[in-house]
This record gives sequence, structure tokens and C-alpha cells, in this order.
Amino acid sequence: MKINEIFQSIQGETTFQGLPSVFIRSTGCNLRCNWCDTQYAYDDGTDYGVDEILKIIEKYHCKYVVITGGEPLSQKDAPALAEQLIKGGYRVLVETNGSRDISILHPDTIKIVDMKCPGSGMTENILWENMSCLSAHDEVKFVIADYKDYLWAKSVIESYKLTDICTVLISPVFNRLAPESLAKWIISDNLSVRLQLQIHKYIWGSDIRGV
Repeated sequence: MKINEIFQSIQGETTFQGLPSVFIRSTGCNLRCNWCDTQYAYDDGTDYGVDEILKIIEKYHCKYVVITGGEPLSQKDAPALAEQLIKGGYRVLVETNGSRDISILHPDTIKIVDMKCPGSGMTENILWENMSCLSAHDEVKFVIADYKDYLWAKSVIESYKLTDICTVLISPVFNRLAPESLAKWIISDNLSVRLQLQIHKYIWGSDIRGV
């Protein structure tokens, strides 16, 4: 696998927010979202075998591992890496942009599927078949830029009955949509979703790598 960086930090998103976790950031992404905050991972990286990555992870003595990107499912060895980590006793989250088939992942993988709202410019790339591959331990994330994005997300949530299937996360685009605005919309509609903020950005800032 081509890996951009491996580091330990505080998980800034998902229901695992706040937990010390080891991040494996793969190189490369097939999408170009309007507010991508990891453009540095588009091309830069080093090739590692799965066994090499496992040895690096062991040194952290941390039970939570997040495979992210870029888009990790663009790399053929990502499912094997997730499976080997799970067999090793780790809790494994795979953060994917929703354009790749998630059914190839081990059933115990916690899949974090980012549904690309219209404001991202990437909605047409969503692989809608993934909605039938979700389990109760998986999570679906919507990153909201404005009220139009919110209404679109609400429609998708209701159409697929996502809150009956798994945890649904709604997050404002950092420094673009005020969290209080998104909170008001959710409360007004009594939407059974989890509002999340990217706490790593509040702790270290939005332009710091390795956190």
C-alpha cells in the first residue's frame, strides 16, 4: 500500500470521538471535494507491505486504528490490512468517501461512509448500492455546507431510513457553516442524528498534519 502518514492522535470524529487512535492515511483519492482538508495525501506517500504496517502499529500499543485517506478503498490491499488488524484484536474504522464498494471489507470493520452532499461537488460519485451493505455498527456521515446540503441530507436519511440502520453523523464544513445554525435545523426537525464537530481542528487548528 502507498501510505501518506501513520500517527497517533485523538479521534476527532465519529462516535469514537475523543479516543486515542492510530491513523493510517493512505495516499490517493478518486474525488476532489471542494473543501478537502487532506490534499497533501493526493500523491505523496511511501510503499509499505501489510506486514510492515502491522509492525508499525504494534509500537503504539493502542487498540483503536483508523484507516483513512485519501480514499483507502482505492488501494487493493486495504481490505486485507483491515482484516489482519481485526484478527490482531484491534477495533478498526475505515473512513471512505462513499464512492467505493464497502462490501469487500471484513464484517467486523466499522465502516464510516461519507455521503457527499451537493456542496462538495462530488454527489454524482456516490455508490448508492453501499446503503444495502451497512450494519448497525457502521456510521454514515454528511458534511454540510449550507441549508441546501442539509435538506438533501435529510431527504437521503429519510429515503433510506438510515437512522433505523446505523448511526448518522451530521457535521458542518469547518469555518464555513456555523455549528449553531446546523444545530437549530436538527432540533427544529427533531432529526435523530448526531451533530459532530471535528474536535481535532479545535484542539490543534485546521492546517496541522499528523493530528
